[in-house]
Amino acid sequence: MSFIETEEQKGLRNAVSSLGKRYNYIDYVLPKARKGEPLTELWNEAGKLGFLGVNLPEEYGGGGAGIYELALVQEELAAHGAGLLLVVVSPAICGTIIGKYGTADQKQEWLTALADGSKIMVFGITEPDAGSNSHQITTTARRDGDEWILKGNKIYISGVDQADAVLIVARTEDSKTGKLKPALFIVPADAPGLQKTQMEMDIVEPDHQFVLFLDDVRLPAEALVGEADAALMQLFAGLNPERILGAAMAVGMGRYALDAAIKYANERTVWKTPIGAHQGLAHPLAQCKIELELAKLMMQKAAVLYDSGDDFGAAEAANMAKYAAAEASIKALDQAIQTHGGAGLSSEYGLAAMLGAARIARVAPVSREMILNFVSQHSLGLPRSY
Repeated sequence: MSFIETEEQKGLRNAVSSLGKRYNYIDYVLPKARKGEPLTELWNEAGKLGFLGVNLPEEYGGGGAGIYELALVQEELAAHGAGLLLVVVSPAICGTIIGKYGTADQKQEWLTALADGSKIMVFGITEPDAGSNSHQITTTARRDGDEWILKGNKIYISGVDQADAVLIVARTEDSKTGKLKPALFIVPADAPGLQKTQMEMDIVEPDHQFVLFLDDVRLPAEALVGEADAALMQLFAGLNPERILGAAMAVGMGRYALDAAIKYANERTVWKTPIGAHQGLAHPLAQCKIELELAKLMMQKAAVLYDSGDDFGAAEAANMAKYAAAEASIKALDQAIQTHGGAGLSSEYGLAAMLGAARIARVAPVSREMILNFVSQHSLGLPRSY
């Protein structure tokens, strides 16, 4: 296992960084976010350049690399304030699951389109009454001849307004109780019976959240991905990449905040000295740098483990990476605002507008408390309380 990047990986970083500079936070992302508009131009160009499908198989138009490279793409975009939330769900979760468990026709139809970004698939697992306990999801799928009928509801589903389909996590009607045996279905965004309502959020973000109601949504047999009575591994094939990509976005956002703080601390002069010379500001920024680098290392470890096929090792590292990256990102942004003083709360710098987006990393895609539960039980061998 090595975190020393190859020349190809370094080249990818540089290319993605160049794209991020052109679609940077102040000039592009923040104006779009304030108007509630998606980052369509950035998404389309990233797709044309092959960045969105870097982890997908070459035979379907992808880059043939791994989650490591996709996390690299996300981190470098986020380092310019241009992280793409839908990279977490479309190529990382949905692309990975379909790549591992989809039929030949599903792969041909979806992986080719996810690879170049011409189609977007979002992910629907969270439910109002289940929360972090996915074993309690109540969305059901029942057979009707050769077809399936889905009924239930989902909440906090990102980017449905931009999506061509939603990968819905349900349980078959005959396994309503007991441990979850997920059945995954590709549901077209315009399927009859699928109702979507945008949620009101107090966050300055270009991507919207939705409540979904599935009112007897009828699907053909080929909408099922994998087995109807699948093991949890089929679901977790997408959830570990989700955590890794979430960590990458948080690390990148932390880098953006730290770079902004360093620039200001070098330029802003008080009492004839740049404020960065004062240890009251220099030391906290140095701590942020250290903590971001540590989080990045765990993210890289998780990605390497996942790409090598060590699913359980990747699960531990991915959870730790997501936890560490969230904490480091929030701390870096808070310190960047403090370094700017009153300017840190002004529209000119846009740092205050990032607070909500950074805070998401502590809550989604899995809360910090559930990560601590995982580490307590699986890493430390402590008894569970629930």
